[in-house]
Amino acid sequence: MTTTTTQAADTDEADLPTLGELLLASAKNNRDRIATQALVDEETLLTRDSVRNALVAKQGGRMTCRWEGLSGRLYTLGLDDVERAFLGLVLSIVGIGHITIAVVEDLDERRLVIVQRAILGLAGNDRVAIGTRLTDSRG
Repeated sequence: MTTTTTQAADTDEADLPTLGELLLASAKNNRDRIATQALVDEETLLTRDSVRNALVAKQGGRMTCRWEGLSGRLYTLGLDDVERAFLGLVLSIVGIGHITIAVVEDLDERRLVIVQRAILGLAGNDRVAIGTRLTDSRG
């Protein structure tokens, strides 16, 4: 009689790096790292096959982001307007594409905070607090 241990398999899987960790480890520069971190923080886009197929490639034995491939397929990925706006802003962090900052109007609060963190990281500023609700100064 043969018995198998699932605990060892579970432990092995827990030790494996996630796709996000692999992509962050392969980031070529600060912009690439910040854009990748924004995608990882957003959590849902990297779970979509269409986005992964357009973005992720294995180069030199490492998983990496092919931002140009994603940019060229942005409108064919089956994304809604909010997802496309967020992804467009992420691409602009890398320096690809042209998107107006006005698309932040379309973002939900969770994605807006991610974009704010990314912009601050890009600016090299870690002193600005995010999360405080601003009020209209006109009264």
